Amino acid sequence: MDFNNPFYGFGQQPAFSQSQPQFQSQFQPLSFQSGNYAHPRQSHQQQQQQQRPYPHLPRNSQLPSRPQSHSQSHTKPQSAPRSRSRSRSKERGSGRDAISAPSLESGGVPEPSSSYLLRASFLARTLPQPRPMLVVIDLNGTMLFRPNRKNPTKFVERPHARMFLRYCIETFHVVIWSSARPDNVRQMCASLLNSSSSSSSSSSHRYSLRSDTTLPANVVAIWGRDKFGLSPADYNQRTQCYKRLTRLWSDPVVQSAHPYGEEWSQGNTVLIDDSIEKARSEPYNAITLPEFLGDTAENPEVLPLVHDYLNTLAYQADISTYIRTHPFNVNDAAPPTLPQ
Repeated sequence: MDFNNPFYGFGQQPAFSQSQPQFQSQFQPLSFQSGNYAHPRQSHQQQQQQQRPYPHLPRNSQLPSRPQSHSQSHTKPQSAPRSRSRSRSKERGSGRDAISAPSLESGGVPEPSSSYLLRASFLARTLPQPRPMLVVIDLNGTMLFRPNRKNPTKFVERPHARMFLRYCIETFHVVIWSSARPDNVRQMCASLLNSSSSSSSSSSHRYSLRSDTTLPANVVAIWGRDKFGLSPADYNQRTQCYKRLTRLWSDPVVQSAHPYGEEWSQGNTVLIDDSIEKARSEPYNAITLPEFLGDTAENPEVLPLVHDYLNTLAYQADISTYIRTHPFNVNDAAPPTLPQ
């Protein structure tokens, strides 16, 4: 028994799919007991909101500020061809191009739809049993840090990244979605999942991500920069990318992965990313983490806290209603209780 393992001793994994593999390792998910996940403020909020069927969004739930598009400062239409000079301005103190807003051809800057906000405005409701969940995971800044972007296989892992990723794959359904180029994404995934580590060397948990083989069980898709709908010009520049979850929900391959033949939606999908701006179109489906910049001694350790939060979300009737009122905050999250 490894009592230093932050995932150790957390009970049984969700039993929502008889066909899912049983993950045999020294860590287990949080013990699922319905009714134990109510936030201290929840009962007070319910008393205030029970008189109105569509509770207002909380005052402090503000969307990220809209990035300024280059074309907004010119008289020519946004859809006009743009020269490469648009994104050549340098960020202060760095040699990289400044991030620019996507053109209209790439979809522009999204906003949450009225139907999305309406559905998220309902009161959160806890289920007696866990439900299938689609977990969308970012790579750079979330699971790892690449000191040299030209060498995607050389990176620093966030503490517990391998264990956390394996846990998600064995317990939920996973999409890995990065704004890096597809070849780099596949190389990062192959290195992160296939290489042995000191915490786990079992060959039964080593996955092949070669292009000529199938994906690991429960990995629905691995998406890269080509899945953002960017124009050729935006694709090759440092353009702000937005992870519109509607792209996933409308993808036939992704939808076919639901174990009960139902639909993935805002009610059962969560995005794990270090940028709240990327989740602009579905802000209440996002777990936003502090950006990981290579500090292997980060405090608090983030991924064990996300692990517990995911297990809470698995019991929600609608994930977006819960995250709206109980957003993940690494400073407020309670650390896992380890055996003495």
